[in-house]
Amino acid sequence: MANTASARKRIRQNKVRTARNAARKSRMRTFVKKVETAIASGDKTAATAAFHAAQPEMQRASGKGVIHANTVARKLSRLSARIKALASA
Repeated sequence: MANTASARKRIRQNKVRTARNAARKSRMRTFVKKVETAIASGDKTAATAAFHAAQPEMQRASGKGVIHANTVARKLSRLSARIKALASA
């Protein structure tokens, strides 16, 4: 158990930050899931719209340090490639 006031405060801060980061990550996953379901349905316009909604959410998560910037870049690149592949299919 924390003995000092600063350690107790640190515990409180960590609890709040952990909850906030979990919410951000969950929100990002929800947006990605919407893109993936649109891709699975084969609707390119819906997939593109969902992708444009997901992109800033993912960038925000990386900007806040919830996930690494390269992870976001990789995921966006792969989603974009899958959407572009819908046109030729």
